[in-house]
Amino acid sequence: MILDDLRKQIDEIDDRVLDLLDQRARVVIDIARAKQGANLPTHDPERERQVLDRLASRDGQFPKEAIRSVYREIMSASLALEEPIKIAYLGPEGTFSHAAARALFGLSARYCEATTFEGVFDAVSRREAQHGVVPVENSTEGSSNMALDALIDGDLLIRGEFELDVSLCLLTRVPSLASIERVYSHPNPLGQCRVWLAKNLGAAQLVQVPSTILAVREALGDSHGAAVAGRLASDLYGLPIVRERIQDRVENVTRFVIVSHEDAPRTGRDKTTIAFGLTDGHGRGALMRALAILDAEGVNMSRIESRPSREKPWDYVFLVDLEGHREDQSIQRAFTRLREHCTFVRNLGSYARAR
Repeated sequence: MILDDLRKQIDEIDDRVLDLLDQRARVVIDIARAKQGANLPTHDPERERQVLDRLASRDGQFPKEAIRSVYREIMSASLALEEPIKIAYLGPEGTFSHAAARALFGLSARYCEATTFEGVFDAVSRREAQHGVVPVENSTEGSSNMALDALIDGDLLIRGEFELDVSLCLLTRVPSLASIERVYSHPNPLGQCRVWLAKNLGAAQLVQVPSTILAVREALGDSHGAAVAGRLASDLYGLPIVRERIQDRVENVTRFVIVSHEDAPRTGRDKTTIAFGLTDGHGRGALMRALAILDAEGVNMSRIESRPSREKPWDYVFLVDLEGHREDQSIQRAFTRLREHCTFVRNLGSYARAR
């Protein structure tokens, strides 16, 4: 039969693929030995990104995004052959931070959950994990203040960024929406679907909890409770999804950053995040003069926001995203000039822009 012949071809191809994966694994082991001899780090995120970009750019029948997914897992398994990599993330298991970490580093990495942003940074600072993954901004709700404060106060650098499409679901065992009395979730997801909740569950109490997973656990024990969380949480805990994509904006994206002891080398499509304080924060034109330095040096600013300095009341630290790498001469000149006008200037990392 034709079908039997085609299935036989598939089996033969699969066998060849496995043989090639074995060959690849042997080369990976040789690379690990070479890295050890040269005292180089095992994990090279920029090299991974270059490989994924090259493979995804090839024409063929296999979907491009599937190429990235397949090879991300191949790289994750290969890295485990060299040295298992450990990643800290804002837990518990099943959160969007967990999903982002798995999308970045694959299933073969080892993951350690932290209960706070500071816990993620502390695990990396103590070298209990090579990298940390934290959310810093949502396209609907804006910045994650606790993550930004941890960046400013800590000693780690941004190594990369990743954008995750966040699809929010209503999870419950309550038979009808009218019978739901409480909706549990983290404050950010509740804010991202506040209009939908007001229209469909206007009488329900919105209960804020530290994570979407804790929300699911609360809903499991509440006969009139529901949770706003992601599909991964439903898969892990068996709480049914009764409504999907309930976020108020169809395009609901969260930007995550990878934090590490080192930032990334130049790629040609980079961002640099800096923090600075003003010598005369309340003086007329103080911020304008600082920003004028960036403009004078031809450095484009793509984002700016302020956070309380926590040194004294109404004193602020400004965070700015710049286009370019800290090694670019224009940014280096801007750094030098800013230090003359600011109480401090700190590089928070240079890294490739998310695609």
